[in-house]
Amino acid sequence: MKPLALIVDDEPDIRELLEITLNRMDIDCLPADTVASAMRILQTQPITLCLTDMNLPDGSGIDLVLSIQKTWPHIPVAVITAYGSIETAIIALKAGAFDFASKPVELSRLRDLVRNALELSRPMEPTPAAEEDARLLGQSSPMRELKETIRKLSRSQAPVYISGESGTGKEVVARLIHDWGPRARKPFVPVNCGAIPSELMESEFFGHKKGSFTGATEDKQGLFQAAHEGTLFLDEVADLPLAMQVKLLRAIQEKTVRPIGHAKEIPVNVRLLSATHKDLAAEVAAGRFRQDLFYRINVIQIRIPALRERGDDIIYLTETFLKRLSDDWGIVKPSLSPAARNLLKSYTFPGNVRELQNTLERALTLCEGGSILPEHLQLPDGAITSSDIAESTSLTVPSMPSLSMPGDSLEDYLMTVEKNLILKALDETRWNRTAAARKLGMTFRSLRYRLKKLGLDDDTQDEEEA
Repeated sequence: MKPLALIVDDEPDIRELLEITLNRMDIDCLPADTVASAMRILQTQPITLCLTDMNLPDGSGIDLVLSIQKTWPHIPVAVITAYGSIETAIIALKAGAFDFASKPVELSRLRDLVRNALELSRPMEPTPAAEEDARLLGQSSPMRELKETIRKLSRSQAPVYISGESGTGKEVVARLIHDWGPRARKPFVPVNCGAIPSELMESEFFGHKKGSFTGATEDKQGLFQAAHEGTLFLDEVADLPLAMQVKLLRAIQEKTVRPIGHAKEIPVNVRLLSATHKDLAAEVAAGRFRQDLFYRINVIQIRIPALRERGDDIIYLTETFLKRLSDDWGIVKPSLSPAARNLLKSYTFPGNVRELQNTLERALTLCEGGSILPEHLQLPDGAITSSDIAESTSLTVPSMPSLSMPGDSLEDYLMTVEKNLILKALDETRWNRTAAARKLGMTFRSLRYRLKKLGLDDDTQDEEEA
């Protein structure tokens, strides 16, 4: 059965143009010139998608969007208007429109829009609960609300700004928005804006032609082209220099890019997601981030709750991570002592989920007797001393740098403690890893994992000693 599109516009020429274009895509069309006539069609016909003008004789296209969202939420609606502006786009998208276009609509843009709508109208394969839980762990009320918001946003094509503290899982949320939406079969391209040297940014984002500058020995595809028909995720977008912000804004507005050395603009169709741990509004106020770009990427905002706001999720995450790590290391999962449980629940976790994972990895390295105690967690509120660690591992701890030394962070301090303990055991066993692992009270596999993470692994010594 062919898809059936509802075209709502009071200009006959526009309706005819849209109908011809959609017929060539093997889509049947029904025309309407008012909100009332559109509603009558919706009540009697199996509409697949809807394209509506903003200004209609008896109301607004926004009214139609809201009505469809309420009664027929499975029907994707795109708003097309001659009065295009950032404000109008934001209103339409927040009302529930999946996309927005300004007249006159380029045919390539219209076809992309319709193809995305058809993907949305197809029944999505339900995400298995196990797969969902594996990526977005948590059973608290804030996390249930977050998952529901992600499901709603995944159906839209609106740019989404993901805010949250470091370590909360912003890229995980971005991937779920992509995977639960109509672009799931297309590329998801993440980029850390703070990790690209400023002199290479234009080439990285837009690509370049061979010979366009010194060192350009071959054609290079930019990130926008790599994400064509998929999703481009700009992590730490606040770190973009102002000069690059101007070029990025133009690419978003025009939906085209021009590789360095290329004579023509290349159309691109991407959904834009962005994130940063900084306060982007404050960056705008300080003049470090362009206001017009801020409005373009911040059409809809989603906030990820900090771990300290998630109540019993801390213990739920702890048990889940301990099971995963124990399976990975080939050891029996230790229990969590009541005192350690209370300490985890009372700690604020400024590093959020990432800090919890690192804390549990250290605890598994240091614990003995099948139970994790408070001193194994190495949390600052626990007032754990070097002598406590030495006692728990039966090793003499070498002198440690003071945590109050300028430039040292808690993370650096704890990594140094762990590194020195492992090096001490290796020195005492003449770098026999099996013996060192036994001395540290862990399996050979878990020791090898720690060595790799600390940068102490030597591939030439990677054999398992007897």
